[in-house]
Amino acid sequence: MTPVVVLTIAGSDSGGGAGIQADLKTFAALGAYGVSVITAITAQNTRGVTAVHPVPPDMVAAQLDAVLADFEVAAVKVGMVGDPAVAAVLAGRAADLPNLVVDPVLVATSGSELSGVAAVAPLIPYPRVLTPNRYEAGALLETRVETAEEMARAAARLAARGPEAVVVTGSELAVDVLHTDGRSRALRGEPVPTANNHGSGCTFSSAVAARLAFGDAVPDAVAFAKSYVARALTGGRDWKLGAGPGPLHHFA
Repeated sequence: MTPVVVLTIAGSDSGGGAGIQADLKTFAALGAYGVSVITAITAQNTRGVTAVHPVPPDMVAAQLDAVLADFEVAAVKVGMVGDPAVAAVLAGRAADLPNLVVDPVLVATSGSELSGVAAVAPLIPYPRVLTPNRYEAGALLETRVETAEEMARAAARLAARGPEAVVVTGSELAVDVLHTDGRSRALRGEPVPTANNHGSGCTFSSAVAARLAFGDAVPDAVAFAKSYVARALTGGRDWKLGAGPGPLHHFA
């Protein structure tokens, strides 16, 4: 049977734990065929990001044109954008990007800055699902977002900007807030004790996109993605890969 096709538009992580690499692993683990558009090349490992080389907007557009001209893409995940000009390219093609999931990547797990708010804001109105973590939601709204109550308020405010649904993830709290159909609800899980969480946000958003490609409703896709990330964290929690926060086990 021919697999569904899911597109990731994101940066490359040379350490393999996040970005394009995490997205493609997630798609493969969930039975989808992954295609990609690379927005930036990073020199990165578990300890941090040492260099970022943006891909020119015209090359991003050329990659996108090549993929969409030949594949029937069922869902799209956007991660690291890095450049407002690239965001403008993607915003201009939003109508061609089905089941769009936008993960507004601003900072890597190591703490290294990857994008500014200006490179993310142009995309906020377009996604079917927007998936900031609580720090990214706070940056986008210029406010503090720490507690579940603050996450719910942030999700509602971001939803007012246009996306069909917003999930503000709580990271190590294992509490996420989904706002859709005009209401917010908390999604609670069990925290996974591990230092190996590099790429967890990328993995979550790409799992949401994959499940949307298979036809899930948004709440079901989000619930599945949350469960999948917990399994991947659990599967990789004893790994010793690198000196910093290690990757998830996408095939656990």
